[in-house]
Formats: sequence, structure tokens, C-alpha cells
Amino acid sequence: MRPKKEDSPEYYIYYIGLINQQDDVSALSETKKEQLEFIKNISADLENYAYADKKWTIKEVLIHCIDTERIFSTRALGFARGDKQVPHSYDENIYAANSNAASRSLKDILEEFEAVRTGIICLYRSFSPETLNLAGQTPSGPATINSIGFTICGHTQHHLNIIKERYLQAAKK
Repeated sequence: MRPKKEDSPEYYIYYIGLINQQDDVSALSETKKEQLEFIKNISADLENYAYADKKWTIKEVLIHCIDTERIFSTRALGFARGDKQVPHSYDENIYAANSNAASRSLKDILEEFEAVRTGIICLYRSFSPETLNLAGQTPSGPATINSIGFTICGHTQHHLNIIKERYLQAAKK
């Protein structure tokens, strides 16, 4: 089931809106295929490209997506298991600076993306409908496990859209 507006913090709503599927597992599975295909088609000569000064490279953007998927799925797992602690926010710029992206290949990052998303799909398959409706407190406000699953997909899609619109278009010029 698609999350309702009140199921998540305000900023998740944009990400959720990028996803067309009607349930978490379908969203995670179908967007995985589409997103992997998109990443596979990024030319190796652009993997270290940034469209402007002080912007992340394509590889840093992709690792940011992987990091975020791990962090958000850990939050969903904690909520599912009854953990009442409020998870810490994270500084994505510190994560990117320490991602070691420049020394990694796009192929390696693609493999990691696929493995992480597959693990998240397995996790979400384990959740009952009742579990998906459980909520916990995120650094941005309360969120259901269901809304987190959609947000994971939408967040990555958002960044792939940026790669397409800003990175790949700028590289053509």
C-alpha cells in the first residue's frame, strides 16, 4: 500500500511521489531493475565527473545513495524490532568525503548497490502488513516502515534524475 501523507516527515513526500508502485516490495524490486540499468549505461569515462566545482562526482552520488539506503533500512529494521531509540541524523558530506569513491570502479559500486538493495528487498519481504504500519521517530519526525521503503526508492531515483539532468547533460556540452 502506498503511504499516506501523515505516514512520514514532510521531506519524504517528494521522494515517495517519484515512485509509481503500490507496495514496498514491488517498488524496491522494480526500481532496482530500472536503476541498475541506468547505472550500467553510465560511461566509464564519466564516473569521476562532477558538473560543477564542489559537487560530488557520479561515483560519490551513487555511494551516497547506497549509504542512505543502508541507513534508512536500518531505521526500518529498528522500528520493526521495537527499538524506541531515535536514530541519529548523518552528515552526507562527511560520508561522501570518506567514501573512497575515487579509488573504486563504477562496476564495483554497481555490484554494491545491487547487493544492498537485494538485502533491503529481503528485509521488506519479511515484514507483515501490520509491521509495515509501525512507526518510529526519525531525526526528521515520525515515519512508518512503509513510508521508509518508498523513500529509499524515491531518494535514489531523485539522485539518478540529477545525474541524468545535470551530469550527463553537462558532459555532452
